[in-house]
Amino acid sequence: MDTESHMLQVRNLKTYFYTVEGVAKAVDDASFHLDRGETLGLVGESGCGKSVSALSIMRLIKSPPGRIVQGDIRYEGADLLGIPIKEMKRIRGKKISMIFQEPMTSLNPVFTIGAQISEMIALHESLNKKESWNRAVGMIAKVQIPSPEKRAHEYPHQLSGGMRQRAMIAMALSCNPGVLIADEPTTALDVTVQAQILDLMLQLRDEFGTAILLITHDLGVIAEIASRIVVMYAGKVVEEGETLGIFDQPRHPYTQGLLRSIPRMTERSEDGRQRLQEIKGVVPSLYHLPTGCSFFPRCSQSLCVCSEEAPGLIEIGKQHKVRCHLFSPCPKE
Repeated sequence: MDTESHMLQVRNLKTYFYTVEGVAKAVDDASFHLDRGETLGLVGESGCGKSVSALSIMRLIKSPPGRIVQGDIRYEGADLLGIPIKEMKRIRGKKISMIFQEPMTSLNPVFTIGAQISEMIALHESLNKKESWNRAVGMIAKVQIPSPEKRAHEYPHQLSGGMRQRAMIAMALSCNPGVLIADEPTTALDVTVQAQILDLMLQLRDEFGTAILLITHDLGVIAEIASRIVVMYAGKVVEEGETLGIFDQPRHPYTQGLLRSIPRMTERSEDGRQRLQEIKGVVPSLYHLPTGCSFFPRCSQSLCVCSEEAPGLIEIGKQHKVRCHLFSPCPKE
């Protein structure tokens, strides 16, 4: 597919943080795309660059200390990094919306849910105060919050965690954006509410045609709703492909480790306890990344070249890429 036909295109993104400790390469040369009506999963351990990638797309990186030092981010062909910040503010919420990790800190505690959603609508749509309020109530009903008229007059602390998350989704979708970025939308919610939130996101995606960038460390959630997966490690994309292909045949040792760490009912020790397979070692400091491949110190399949040269993304099949020397044409032992 021609890159200009993608709804959202991120190419060679580098977002660094300059601190007294040094330069943290939070996102280091990440590229991915999102098509209309698609759900893309962005996965990896905490600190791998998932949320920073999302904030970079929204141009919400606090400067200082953060700065987008390189890259190209386009929405329907428009250069998001080159437009004035005033124009970018009109795109946020209208064209691209984001659900943040913790709704209690994202929602303003001194304004009602209805007031916050209607303010978003009034900001981007040519509607008066009454019309904005009515649409806000309609969106509250759309995300299946009971008694929407009553709930619209309530404050965030008066709602449960699941309802606050639904209110965030209602606000994010109130102006029918083309792209919805959902950063850990089911974190800290119980399993039943998690399933309801995911079902709701899929229903709204199908109804509005919204493309979803789902950021999570939960591979079970990804398997449920994403059509493609991008795996990140230490600021880099290490594998990308269709969900079924990656789950059936993961190629990068890090992806393999993530999938092995998923609890399975069949794997139990003699005493009946479940055995979990962890990835040995720890994520490297972004201030002191190892030479060569960042995953090299934790990799059980490493080659000599892995500690010397950083691998590039290699196409190994239809819509499948991996950043690993194991798949180089002539890997050095």
